[in-house]
Amino acid sequence: MVGRLAATALAAAMVMWAGTAQAQVTASTSTDPTAGINIRLSSLMGEERTSLGAVSPDRLRRIGAPFVGRGATGQAIYDVAALDAMPRARGNAQWQCLTEALYFEARGESVRGQYAVAEVILNRVDSPNYPNSICGVVNQGTGQRYACQFTYTCDGRPERVTETAMHRRLGKIARIMIDGGPRDLTQGATHYHTTAVNPRWARVYPRTARIGTHIFYRQAY
Repeated sequence: MVGRLAATALAAAMVMWAGTAQAQVTASTSTDPTAGINIRLSSLMGEERTSLGAVSPDRLRRIGAPFVGRGATGQAIYDVAALDAMPRARGNAQWQCLTEALYFEARGESVRGQYAVAEVILNRVDSPNYPNSICGVVNQGTGQRYACQFTYTCDGRPERVTETAMHRRLGKIARIMIDGGPRDLTQGATHYHTTAVNPRWARVYPRTARIGTHIFYRQAY
């Protein structure tokens, strides 16, 4: 009887040992719980590299450029003091062209009038009737006296920046607009003129707004 009990106990112990060993083997060969995360992260990084590879160098520069214009609500800033308090804006050649155009075309206007001129330039960039870059739009016709689109580029006078503070402010407006600032002042205008002149196209294109000494029009397609 004792022998049978001992044999039974020994058999039970062997079964328990076998189960423990199997559990240890299973645990030691199971998948690392962090391995799945690592695989997913590697996949996401690969997708990110692929996506960035499809973005043009100019777009990447714009993404990386400092954003110093739009307010917290995503609206353009029309307050002079608030604009002047912002850090100095910077950008590429397209930003420089827009800043220059605003300075020579609209520095005597109100802040809203300056934004409105920026709208016209960007609306032209988006239009199939004009060059597809800011510099292309601003310099269209340059070199032909009074045949250019923006008078300051072909009036024969040197383009000198003498009002540094104004130039910096207009650079911030240019930065805001290039970075997606709203265009809700001129209702899609593609043209403007001062109240001192009356060009022929003003009798053809629909008038959309008047801000300061500028009257705005939208080209009929």
